[in-house]
Amino acid sequence: MKLASIADYRAASRRRVPRFLFDYTDGGSYAEQTLTANVGDLAAIRLDQRVLVDVSQIETRVKLLGQALTMPVVLAPVGLGGLHARRGEVQAWRAAQAAGIPMALSTVSVCSLEEVTQGGGAAPWFQLYLTKDKAANEAMIATAREQGCPALVLTVDLPTPGARYRDVRSSLTGAPGLAGWLHRAAQVAARPGWAVDVGLLGGPVAMGNLTGLVGAKAPLSDYLGWIARNFDASADWDRLAWVRSLWPGPLIVKGILHPDDAALAAQHGADAIVVSNHGGRQLDGAISAARALPAIMDRLGGCIPVLADGGVRSGLDVLRFVSLGASAVMIGRPWVWGLSAGGQAGVAHVLQLLRAELETAMALTGRTRLA
Repeated sequence: MKLASIADYRAASRRRVPRFLFDYTDGGSYAEQTLTANVGDLAAIRLDQRVLVDVSQIETRVKLLGQALTMPVVLAPVGLGGLHARRGEVQAWRAAQAAGIPMALSTVSVCSLEEVTQGGGAAPWFQLYLTKDKAANEAMIATAREQGCPALVLTVDLPTPGARYRDVRSSLTGAPGLAGWLHRAAQVAARPGWAVDVGLLGGPVAMGNLTGLVGAKAPLSDYLGWIARNFDASADWDRLAWVRSLWPGPLIVKGILHPDDAALAAQHGADAIVVSNHGGRQLDGAISAARALPAIMDRLGGCIPVLADGGVRSGLDVLRFVSLGASAVMIGRPWVWGLSAGGQAGVAHVLQLLRAELETAMALTGRTRLA
């Protein structure tokens, strides 16, 4: 099948990777109501078509936190994203660099920050989760500083993981014994291309940034269980101030849905925030990012840049978020689906699609620039 849209890449990803991996990336928590709302509420925003406007020159470039972006898109941090292709985060970062946009590397990536920086020739942004081991957090922040990361993204909406039923059904979580191993092995055997590319030739298969915390073999078979045991549910606004004291560069707080929390983030030193419900993977029934964004924009009054993520499936969706006030959008699932289907070239094509769709949407709404 010729891949013409992000939906096509999702279908290709389903065919390429084992079920437990596809469902982990694709799914949400509980009944997936918020996951569905993210897509539906964003798509429901109507765009004003305008005519007889000179749109022969379209400019998608923007500036964000001192960085020049070719379009207002950032690759979001995705845990285990690198499992979708051989040393996947390195390939994704190369595609992002070629497209002229940032990427935020997850704390729970497969490739370490050092490997991604070396493989891409420059450091991406780094996304940090707060664990109970403050010394480990301090060490990760120090590594991000030493590697030259242009920004630190602190994700604050995962004090404990939401119940993700798909992951239990696929035996990604909650099945550490022989039966779980056999269930996952059968899914791997059904995807021989992936098994050779990633499983056989793509090692080591581990959470690269956490080897100093949990050893070289981080427990992928109990991924969310490990998170529940080790992420710090006691973290509060003082911890944000603590991170701020350790990080001299741009600090972005991700996982904001309430206007009061947006204001508190700014007061505690955030240079930007990401309006996000973790892709519908945490509190099911929470407000969608598209519905949360306008009230947050009103509350902040432009004092810091606001990014948004959740539900972006086309360049039209990028324009919808920008029309609500977002300085840029983060995409998670789309780049991972591209990685599954075609590695670096797949991610590059997803970004090409987004930019082309954004340019078309701008032209048909009579807008020549986003700034």
